[in-house]
Amino acid sequence: MKRYSAVFVGGALGACLRYGLNMWIQTDQFPAATLLENAAGSLLLGILTGFFMIKAKRPLLPVFLGTGFCGGFTTMSTFSKETVMLLQAQPSLAVLYMALSLISGIVLALVGVLAGRGIAGIQQRKELQER
Repeated sequence: MKRYSAVFVGGALGACLRYGLNMWIQTDQFPAATLLENAAGSLLLGILTGFFMIKAKRPLLPVFLGTGFCGGFTTMSTFSKETVMLLQAQPSLAVLYMALSLISGIVLALVGVLAGRGIAGIQQRKELQER
């Protein structure tokens, strides 16, 4: 039950942050907020994944941050809906949006995994030196 609670609270926080970002970044022509949310979420999830691959001491933290927060913050369904709307109104802009979303998501996830592993490695070396 603790894991479900962690996902619930993390998801609620992530969804609230996403909503706030959508209110702050409002554009009619291009879904910049969703692009930013999904790119930032990919980076954050990559960092968390890389970090917890090496340092997985607290089982609730990855579930809270990864599945919960990142899952609530990022949005595939809004991306899909916005892409369909753009395809109907401005097909070339839709293609740009899809390409930017896919490429930024994958590249930032990779960068995040590498950064997370590096951060965890640095912490691990410090802990070994302190012993």
